[in-house]
Amino acid sequence: MISERISSCRLCGSSNLDLILDLGKQPPANSLRIDPSDYLEEIPLAISRCQECTTIQLTETVSPEYLFRAYVWVTGTSKTARDYSQQFYESVSQRCVDSSLFAVEIASNDGTFLQRFRQSGHRVLGVDPAVNLAKAAEENGIPTLAEFFGLEIAKRIVLDNGQADAVMARNVLPHVPNPNDVVAGISHCLKSDGVGSIEFHWIDKILSELHYDSIYHEHYFYHSLHSIKQLLERHGLSLFDVTESPISGGSLVAYFSKTLRTPSVELTEKLKFEDERGLATLKSWQLFAERALEHRLQLKNIVEAEISSGRKVVGYGASARSSTLLNFAKITNQHLVCIADQSPLKHGLYTPGTDIQICS
Repeated sequence: MISERISSCRLCGSSNLDLILDLGKQPPANSLRIDPSDYLEEIPLAISRCQECTTIQLTETVSPEYLFRAYVWVTGTSKTARDYSQQFYESVSQRCVDSSLFAVEIASNDGTFLQRFRQSGHRVLGVDPAVNLAKAAEENGIPTLAEFFGLEIAKRIVLDNGQADAVMARNVLPHVPNPNDVVAGISHCLKSDGVGSIEFHWIDKILSELHYDSIYHEHYFYHSLHSIKQLLERHGLSLFDVTESPISGGSLVAYFSKTLRTPSVELTEKLKFEDERGLATLKSWQLFAERALEHRLQLKNIVEAEISSGRKVVGYGASARSSTLLNFAKITNQHLVCIADQSPLKHGLYTPGTDIQICS
């Protein structure tokens, strides 16, 4: 078995979970194939809400080994990510105490973000379980451990390199089934006056802009700033600032440390905003589910109307998010001629579950 249904919240352990939205059985979103006739495991894809800590999460845990040991998303292929990497470097380094840094990035992918630190003369280390991407990063001068980060790996890093001035977890915490182990590792790795940062797809954007396509098996969690704050405090870490990020169509970067720092005005306002908007309430998520079901119907009708009028329809961007959308709406190779994508790793492959060929 490559998946297992949860019986309790992955963050706080409560067994009080409410089902929010069921998107049906789907293959893992990055299960691209050379031969569309190859068998693919279909796994329940649904989200629930914990009544105790209000965290939104998948009802099913797919093995991280299955999902991440060979990975096709490459950070460097995204212009948004490349452009943002300089801004991110400046934002982290400005909050650090020392001018000479040892920076560790969790889920460092091809090393695009660490390159900014390296180019500025800082010592860097990446950690990423995808062997293909770790090798690519090494070839580009970024030392990288091909491992799943957690407390044990953090102990090895500290033993070999000392503690870090900056530990960064960009768009990764939602991808790990045991975030308590990851945050415990961050706490162990970080100097007493060091700065940690966690970037995550913010639930305000998911709710207000109906990002139901961001729900797929790699994303175990859908975080608010409050849920991140609770998780950090459980491991002796304190939030002190927050900035916005363009990644995933709207993310937050939460900055934290072991030592107490005065919370920024931006952090206080964001936490207040979440409370006032009721972002983690059951009612907000039930409305989200209703809107998603209506959107699915409208999208399918639009595509079928184009085809009925004699037009050919193509897709642009064979992302993991597109996999959720296509499978949920049951838009297949009977509807789309092909999907164009910039990543050479995807060319000639077929989308999971909908069997649409990906082209240059």
